[in-house]
Amino acid sequence: MMLERGLDFVSMPKIELHAHLTGSISRQCLHEIWEVKKAAGKTDLEDPLLVMPPGRHDYDLKTFFPLFSSYIYNLVNDAGSLEHSTKSVIRDFARDGVVYLELRTTPRAMPLAGLDKAGYVGAVLRAIEDAQEEAPMLHTRLILSIDRRNTLDEAGEVVALAKLFRDRGVVAVDLCGDPTKGDVSLFTPVLEEAKAAGLKTTIHFAEAEASASEAELSTIMSWMPDRLGHVIHVPETVKRQIAELSGIGLELCLSCNVHAKMIVGSFEAHHFGEWWRVDGPIVVPCTDDVGVFGSPLSNEWRLIQKHFNLQREEILGLARKGIDVIFAGDDERERLRGVMW
Repeated sequence: MMLERGLDFVSMPKIELHAHLTGSISRQCLHEIWEVKKAAGKTDLEDPLLVMPPGRHDYDLKTFFPLFSSYIYNLVNDAGSLEHSTKSVIRDFARDGVVYLELRTTPRAMPLAGLDKAGYVGAVLRAIEDAQEEAPMLHTRLILSIDRRNTLDEAGEVVALAKLFRDRGVVAVDLCGDPTKGDVSLFTPVLEEAKAAGLKTTIHFAEAEASASEAELSTIMSWMPDRLGHVIHVPETVKRQIAELSGIGLELCLSCNVHAKMIVGSFEAHHFGEWWRVDGPIVVPCTDDVGVFGSPLSNEWRLIQKHFNLQREEILGLARKGIDVIFAGDDERERLRGVMW
């Protein structure tokens, strides 16, 4: 029996491990924030529904990052809008049948709002705690991201914040940002510090040709990360190295990669088809930035079924495999084994 006849992808309990907080904010939520600020005379920005028209999802690496730096960060710029948008994101994932979520965000100071980076992280965690009461079936953890443009000191701040807030649900450190910027070898000491402190690590890996040099990939692999994100422009020698790593997580984001033209071809050409049968790594389909690319996690699984012809038990088995690479503890893994089909 084909999967579409036997399984509702929305009601299927799912794990999301590569969701950027700001990129996951719906356009409607941004519009609500804008309306309040516009009425109070606190913004001169255009309506988000004009800046990001409904139905437009073709943002590439040249247009994607300026969308945040020049617009969204200037709209979500205080504790109120940050908490409102975080809760909205979690509600959206809960409605889509997600039962475990790892959100990631780069700590940002909001000086005009009186928030330093620790205040930013605290506000996000408050929103997560409130959302947990609203949607008890969805458990959310937080990953703090180092931006490739950061200095070593700024990256060290991120690790220090991750250690400070780990008792409130921060579980890992991420390295992300514009793949054309920065030299990742700069961050070796802070990634080593994070691992020594018992924090997990997940790294944006070969996301673009600009971030797929032999030197960069070798540096990242030397960190022994727990998970890798995207894994697109990977040379065969490195593919073989990854394939031999039992239990490493691969966060693969189909719609993002296709809409942003990060791969050549459409969904059927996505490297999910290459990796999902490999024995060592554990593939976890993810959304990346659902607010930008418009594909909720249920749709990512639907696309997988459609383009790679996975059967019901293959889908359910792959979804459950993701439990092994979450960054929460054994109690959470046991809960997920009980709720996932």
